[in-house]
Amino acid sequence: MNEQLEKATFAAGCFWGVEVEFRNTPGVKDAQVGYIGGSTADPTYKEVCGGRTGHAEAVEVTFDPTEISYNDLVDGFWKLHDPTQKNRQGWDVGTQYRSAIFTHSPEQAETARESLERAQSGFRKPIATQIVTDETPFWPAEEYHQQYLVKNGRASCAI
Repeated sequence: MNEQLEKATFAAGCFWGVEVEFRNTPGVKDAQVGYIGGSTADPTYKEVCGGRTGHAEAVEVTFDPTEISYNDLVDGFWKLHDPTQKNRQGWDVGTQYRSAIFTHSPEQAETARESLERAQSGFRKPIATQIVTDETPFWPAEEYHQQYLVKNGRASCAI
């Protein structure tokens, strides 16, 4: 990986649409879907959907900070889903669909908290998004989930 590239990890419900949105963001070099925040090593989609692993569906974004800032990525995250819904997005219900930002450094954690405070003014209900500062492994989802919408001829899905 290019030394100047950084990672950002976001959970915002079903990961397919979120992955497309980040992948199409200028400055983002890669986005992969996977699982994070749980207790099971190398979980499968079936295990995560069963709701017993503790993992969230998430997108790990690789970006060039000289082209887009982490702050801009976090600010965009709020527009991709309803962060006031706890453990769900639309009809997708369960902790695996929770809204969360998994930070990779103390600086990212501070930026995420500041962005959340700014974003709250745009919502009537309290934002339920978790900001997770503990290092937790990201487990890439099965290959058939990577770029799922593109592989299936869809440009987006309702997020």
